[in-house]
Amino acid sequence: MSDYYSLLGVSKGASSQEIKKAYRKLAVKYHPDKNPDDKLAEDKFKEISQAYEVLSDSKKKSQYDQFGHDAYTQKGGMGGGGGHDPFDIFSQVFGGARGGGGGGSFFDELFGGGGRSRSRSSAQDGSDLRYDLEISFENTVYGADKEIKIPKLETCESCNGSGATPGTSKGTCGKCRGTGQVTLAQGFFHVQQTCPSCNGAGQVIKSPCSKCHGEGRVRREKKIKIHIPPGANTGTRLRVANEGEGGLRGGRNGDLYVIIHVRPHEIFQRDGSDLLCEIPIDFPTATLGGVIEVPTVSGKTKMKIPEGTQNGTIMRLRGKGMPSLRGGTRGDQHIKILVEVPKRLNKKQKELLNEFSKAMPSGQNHPLQESFFKKAKSFFSSS
Repeated sequence: MSDYYSLLGVSKGASSQEIKKAYRKLAVKYHPDKNPDDKLAEDKFKEISQAYEVLSDSKKKSQYDQFGHDAYTQKGGMGGGGGHDPFDIFSQVFGGARGGGGGGSFFDELFGGGGRSRSRSSAQDGSDLRYDLEISFENTVYGADKEIKIPKLETCESCNGSGATPGTSKGTCGKCRGTGQVTLAQGFFHVQQTCPSCNGAGQVIKSPCSKCHGEGRVRREKKIKIHIPPGANTGTRLRVANEGEGGLRGGRNGDLYVIIHVRPHEIFQRDGSDLLCEIPIDFPTATLGGVIEVPTVSGKTKMKIPEGTQNGTIMRLRGKGMPSLRGGTRGDQHIKILVEVPKRLNKKQKELLNEFSKAMPSGQNHPLQESFFKKAKSFFSSS
């Protein structure tokens, strides 16, 4: 451990006001209520409190300057440093509630509402819940209302979450006197721990509620209606306020988060607000052009196929995609053309096809084929 002057960041000749000012700054910085679950910050808070206790007392400071740092460690034997609870020291310097002992309003003001009281007698909010919901593709297009069932802990209606029989009240815990914590001496330090009698609540129930057996909550299955908005997609998270687990001692309910999973569709593939649909067409239509019917999420529509359309060509229908989850314009639908080669031709059809092939000069109407063989020419030449 550093010497007390170094801990507070002051010189040996610092005045009492300078020492106090340095302590105030560091105490707020490292206070456990401002650094929840941070063991290093908590240890630092104890060390600077110990340093301030010694250096703020003229007699102890004189002894410290005369005998050195070891005089105020466990080996030193003077016992002058660390004899008081660091939270009591904090309270004496700042005034008001005892740090960590249930002074919520004081710490809300000091830490901007971020402090957490060490006493657990205050209200406790319920936990949030998650529910994974599988829906059809059509539900994401038009929206839908679904009813789900979830098991959860709800605030007991009989005792309103207090855990006590209606008409009775809780009593202050005799062991911790309502603070929710007890102080144990461990060598040089005084350590606070959760009260084993009330489990940190600060109060004990003398007459438990018969419905919840003193828990303040009961488990039941509840039906909840969920609205699926148009445009929802896999991964969309819907928040249903106050439908999580019930709070304790007047705490608010948690929230329910419904995670959407959309089943794959037989025809449409989704990419954000756009859709892709593969449509097969016959060889004559691809060659001569024509008009085909195309399915869309808003009904069938007609689309013109230009002459000489190649296999794999992608065409677009504006505004025929998915609705936006936030409203506004719809996405587009992209049509991928699959030119289907006829199978099982009869003799007459084969003869006509051969005549057609002979009547067409090589490369005249097959630019893709011609381009490919030009690029691959070196592979066909003899080595």
